[in-house]
Amino acid sequence: MVRLPRSSLPFWRALMRAGAFGTLHGGHPGDVRIGLTVPIPEAGALSPALRALRAADVRATLLLPPRLARQCPEEVRAATQAGHEVAGNGPPEDLTLLEAVAGQPVTAWALEERNLTGAALRFLAARSVRPLPVPSPVPELGLTLRVPPGELAATLPRLKALGYRPVRVRELPDLRPARPRDLLMRVYRELVDERFARAHGVVPLTERADAVMRVAAQPAPAGTPLTPGTPAAELHLHSPRLVGLAARSALGAYRAYHRSLRDVAAALRERPELANAQLVYAVTLFHGPLEKHGFTLVPLPAARARLYSLGFRVMRLVYGTTNAPSETEPKLAWMEREAFLARHG
Repeated sequence: MVRLPRSSLPFWRALMRAGAFGTLHGGHPGDVRIGLTVPIPEAGALSPALRALRAADVRATLLLPPRLARQCPEEVRAATQAGHEVAGNGPPEDLTLLEAVAGQPVTAWALEERNLTGAALRFLAARSVRPLPVPSPVPELGLTLRVPPGELAATLPRLKALGYRPVRVRELPDLRPARPRDLLMRVYRELVDERFARAHGVVPLTERADAVMRVAAQPAPAGTPLTPGTPAAELHLHSPRLVGLAARSALGAYRAYHRSLRDVAAALRERPELANAQLVYAVTLFHGPLEKHGFTLVPLPAARARLYSLGFRVMRLVYGTTNAPSETEPKLAWMEREAFLARHG
C-alpha cells in the first residue's frame, strides 16, 4: 500500500470530516447516547476490556487489528457473543478473516494517522466499510468517545454519573455519514469559537450531559449599575449542545438552561479567577429565560445590537438551527453576584 507524505494527513482528515469515502460523523446532537469505542492494541488487552465492560453493563465498539483474529480467536468470538460491535483498526487488511472469526459483518474501521491514506480509504469504500469519525476529545452528545481498556473501569461510572449513556457506535440515534456542513462547523469552531475562548479565558462548565453554560472573567460592560471595568463573569452558551437539546425537546433545553445557572453559581464560589466577580452578565438572544430567573434586561445601542445580531445569524447558519429564535434583538442581561448566588447557588 502506497503511503502519501505525512503532510497530506490534514487533507485526508478534512475530506473525512466532510463525508468523503462514507466517513461517519455521529448521531443526534441532543441525545445522551455517545458512541463508545475501545481500541484493543494487543491480544492481552481484550479480556480485561471485556471484563470492565461487563462489570459496567455496557456494550461498546471494539477496535480490533485483524491480526487479533489469529492471535486470540476465542476472545474475539467472546466479544461478539457479549453483544459488542467489532470494528477494524489499523491497516485495512484481512477483513474477511476478522469477519469470519468475529461472526459478524465488519462495517466500520478506525484509521490511525499512520494508516490514514487515500489508498486505505478507497480500499474500505470498495468494500462498503465506513471510516469511523475522529473521536471527540471530551464526551459530547451524539459523537464518539475513545477510551483505552485501562481507563474503562474509572471512565464508565463517571460517564453515567454525568448523564451520558455509552453505546455501540451503530446504536447512535440518527447515525449518519458526515456532510460538508460538518467540516464547515469544525473550521468555524477552530477559527472562531475556540480561538475566542482561548483569547477571553472562557471556561467550559459542560461536563454534565445537559450542561450548556460557559463562563469567562471579564470586566463589567456599560449599562449595569456597576462602574465599567468592575470584575464580572460573562456567560456564553455551548451553542451546538443547546441547539441539539432544543431539537429534541424545547422543554428539555429550557430545563438544561436553568440547571446550568447552578453550574455558574458553583464556578463563582470555587474558581479563583471569578472570586472577585461582582456581576453576572450576558449579551444574548436568549434573554427571556434569564429575565425569568432574576436578570435585568437592558437594550443595546443600535449599532452594537446590529453587530451582535449579525454574529448570532452566522452562528445559527453554522450550527444548523432551523427554528427562528423567539427574540430577534439581542439584549444585555445582568444580575449582581450576591443576588445570583442567593437565587441559583
